[in-house]
Amino acid sequence: MLNVAPWRVWLVIVVTVLGLVLAAPNFIPEGVRSRIPVLQNLQPVNLGLDLQGGAYLLYQVDVDALQKQQLEAVVDDMVRVLREAEPRILQTGRGVAGDAARLRLVNPADAERALALLDKELATPVDAGGLGRTEKRLTFTTQPDGVIEARFSRATLEQSVRRAVDQSREVIMRRIDPGGVSETSVTRQGADRIVVQAPGEQDPEALKRRIGQTARLTFHLLDETVSQEDVVAGRAPPGSQALPQDNPNEPIVIVRSRALLSGDDLQSANPGFDAQTGEPIVSFRFDQRGTRIFGRTTQENVNKRFAVVLDGRVITAPNINEPILGGSGQISGNFTPDSAKELADLLNAGALPAPLSIVEQRSVGPGLGQDAIEAGQLSTMIAGVLVLVFMVLAYGFLFGGISVAALVINGVLILAAMSVTGAALTLPGVAGLILTLAVALDANVLIYERMRDEVKAGRVPALAIDAGFNRALVTILDANATHLGAALIMMSLAPPGPVKGFAWTLTIGVFTSVFTAVLVTQILVAWWFRSTRPKKLPI
Repeated sequence: MLNVAPWRVWLVIVVTVLGLVLAAPNFIPEGVRSRIPVLQNLQPVNLGLDLQGGAYLLYQVDVDALQKQQLEAVVDDMVRVLREAEPRILQTGRGVAGDAARLRLVNPADAERALALLDKELATPVDAGGLGRTEKRLTFTTQPDGVIEARFSRATLEQSVRRAVDQSREVIMRRIDPGGVSETSVTRQGADRIVVQAPGEQDPEALKRRIGQTARLTFHLLDETVSQEDVVAGRAPPGSQALPQDNPNEPIVIVRSRALLSGDDLQSANPGFDAQTGEPIVSFRFDQRGTRIFGRTTQENVNKRFAVVLDGRVITAPNINEPILGGSGQISGNFTPDSAKELADLLNAGALPAPLSIVEQRSVGPGLGQDAIEAGQLSTMIAGVLVLVFMVLAYGFLFGGISVAALVINGVLILAAMSVTGAALTLPGVAGLILTLAVALDANVLIYERMRDEVKAGRVPALAIDAGFNRALVTILDANATHLGAALIMMSLAPPGPVKGFAWTLTIGVFTSVFTAVLVTQILVAWWFRSTRPKKLPI
């Protein structure tokens, strides 16, 4: 112990200096930092909504739009079932009317057979409130003129809304906080509402743009059987639809209603620049299923056009010059570098299952937890003074002062790590910080008490110091491993928000505590011993 390896000394010096530099923005005013080159690009710890305020948004899932989307899918499924019937059942006039998906049979006499097939293939049972009760997903009714209508059951609608809210929460979280440590809170409120609290958000409108865009990307073949007059008039035959396009030479495009692929089939999307024109683009790669479908489609439709549609608007409608078998491509349009990056981020985060509407929006001031902040500051000051007094009374000015110095370095390293990672500090995070410092101090207590036991056993100071660190190390590592395990469990199971922020602070503290309680304290004690060569330990 008395012969500390030089690499340990240099490691402590480098880490401590680096920690002081990275944590400096938390103590130096921004005006001063801007004049110091090494600190210009460094940021202080982000404060949570309860400490610094931020944006508060209350969203509501558009249940009607969600139901319409799902009914349109039901129409396609109904057509598929009737088309695959033997013999085929002819139909026409498919569409969505109110809360029903409907189509008309060419021969009303086929109604009974059609109902039996649709009920068998599409009316799967769903849970109806637990206890083993189920009900059919869809109910089918017929009219004398051959019209068949399909409606969702109550349980299906409730499950769809619940699933849409859960999916929307996950998508919003990935869009605004991919790392899950910025203390952004996205929670459900009631049956169809979502609360978003973004601490420190200075531009609520930018936040709304990132959240609110549905980002539903689909790929469609163009309907080239439509005349130019119909295109100009925006008239589309059954099975096709007219969509707008940001192209003055072709403002309306008629596409096949059924999408070949969607954003769910993407593996990744990245912003970039076109190698030939230099304009911003979004390059994408399909997953295995998407690659197979896209390759087959382009093989079968060479010299035809397909459209890339985002949220019901055609971004681009290029010609298929040759089969595209590699599973990758690019989306070009009137992009800027920022808008290309934003679209790529939205596609990687996934599409919202339904549109969201703003119910309430407000900016939250830091007064939300001002009383708790002031009480926390006062209690921290009192606790710090009591800790200092206790360590000095229990272990003397020397060893008590060394433990307090190691504790200060520990706090600096935690602030530095949180500043670098962008983690936000809220009241739960402060609790994790205090717990971490308490555990770090406990490690010093274990080391010092072991030294006392060795002195009582008759060992000389050098051997007592060596035994104090070596024999307490196992207990210190065991205690911190337990804390690390608990923190990792919380991080893996807890949703992003206060609990995850608490766990993240605790995880950082485990590593800094072991570093300061063992290495820093050890080196400081070794330097003191070498310079004084005491006959008795003042502990």
